[in-house]
Amino acid sequence: MKKLFANFLLAAVVTLPAWGQKVEVHKPDRGQILQVRTALHHLTVLEMAEPVSAVAVGSPAFKVEWRENRVFIQPLEPSVATNLFVWTASARFNYELGPAGPAEEMHFAIDQPVPEPVPVVAAPPIAAPNGPTTPEVLLKTKAVRTDRVKLRNGRVGVVLTETFQHQGQLFIRFAVRNNSKKPYAVGAPQVVAVIPGRFRESLHSLTNVQLSDKDAARLKTNGQVPLEVVAREIQSATLQPGQETVGVLGITLPETVASPLVLRVVFPPSPAGPLAATLVR
Repeated sequence: MKKLFANFLLAAVVTLPAWGQKVEVHKPDRGQILQVRTALHHLTVLEMAEPVSAVAVGSPAFKVEWRENRVFIQPLEPSVATNLFVWTASARFNYELGPAGPAEEMHFAIDQPVPEPVPVVAAPPIAAPNGPTTPEVLLKTKAVRTDRVKLRNGRVGVVLTETFQHQGQLFIRFAVRNNSKKPYAVGAPQVVAVIPGRFRESLHSLTNVQLSDKDAARLKTNGQVPLEVVAREIQSATLQPGQETVGVLGITLPETVASPLVLRVVFPPSPAGPLAATLVR
């Protein structure tokens, strides 16, 4: 019954009677510009499906504030229209704020439906047909050297802790810590194989080492190859300030990239900017 009701909300716009303020539900669409009608001395609320990381409004004639996944809009002057941008961890949304009008025609609230949880593919089986046994996993798991990595205050940081290779696939265990002052949605990390160029050190001496952000920026590259992610499991999808979570990624190893292999695990941008971890193996 709950699923049927959620699907119904996605298919139709729910409004109060014509004589009252309107409450609408809109499916998130990055390519859409949504019209918002406001009224003086009234608040309009945008309720997003995930925490808001930033907002930008085109005119001081509108007061705009946000907290967690809600954006509050209040017109301060009549006869002024402008635009509004709202950023979350995974997307940017676009709005056109119309001039303040009658209260009976305003949007009371515009909601994004909360998406149904995406089934998460489990980490590699410990004991399955043709799969690794528990002793094999314990014996062949390699710790990643992370002495070059320093988690900075005010930022989200990633540490790659262990790897395990089996039948052409590599599984990477990682930890994410939110040292910023805003919530962070871990999302779905992607992995690319970097084709390395010049570097100040021999990459062969850095096998099984996570490079620092500065080292990764200094590494000259000759392109990159996206890798297939075959398994992805994250303990907590959203991190509040000060929280930490762990996860596992499974990828298919490339056959044509030369050794040593340089892997870059790319996460959704954090409030402070791009977020990635680079591993040499």
